[in-house]
Amino acid sequence: MQTLKPTAKPAKQRRMLYQAPDHIRQKLFAAPLSSSLQASHGIKRLPVRSGDTVRIMRGDHKGFEGKITNIDRGNYRIYVEGLTREKVDGTAIFVPVHPSKVTITGLTLDDKWRKKILERKKQARKKVKKVAVKPAEEIVKPKEEMAKEKAVEKRAVPKKKPEAKRPRARKKTVTMKPAEEKTEKEKEKIEPEQKPKAKKQRAPRRTGKKTGGA
Repeated sequence: MQTLKPTAKPAKQRRMLYQAPDHIRQKLFAAPLSSSLQASHGIKRLPVRSGDTVRIMRGDHKGFEGKITNIDRGNYRIYVEGLTREKVDGTAIFVPVHPSKVTITGLTLDDKWRKKILERKKQARKKVKKVAVKPAEEIVKPKEEMAKEKAVEKRAVPKKKPEAKRPRARKKTVTMKPAEEKTEKEKEKIEPEQKPKAKKQRAPRRTGKKTGGA
């Protein structure tokens, strides 16, 4: 299934909004349910459909309530029954309303697929609530009780006597004896005299001139 990658650039956001496929556009038509419907079905919001009764919560027509007659997915607008205006020539046309400005007060449950969606969302919401509830063991105690418990624990545990520190052993200083001077004979035995090596004679350099022959 194709998904939309999130982006922070406004130009890309608008492009993705108006180039979105139908299965993603349908999710963008979601509107909150009224408090009574939330209590009965156990969900907070649902995409609007034609036949649902809605109440407009913001804008010039705030407080108007009626059934949805048509949904325009291309322009992200819905049309409510009875909400019309007159043109200059006298003809009446429906006023387009954005789905984010309405609250669903009545659901149409003629479609079996919509009933399955409601059941699936209700079960998923119950699972999330079970995970969110903390067990009774993790209840935080008041500060006064915590301080009393710590004081009792300190009294119960006997204090250990500090161990006596052993004196450090002093390092022995070793004095180096002066080396005895060796005699000349001993030096000759240990270090025999090295005779200078004879230098090798170099061969005469060859020049590029040819010698005259007979």
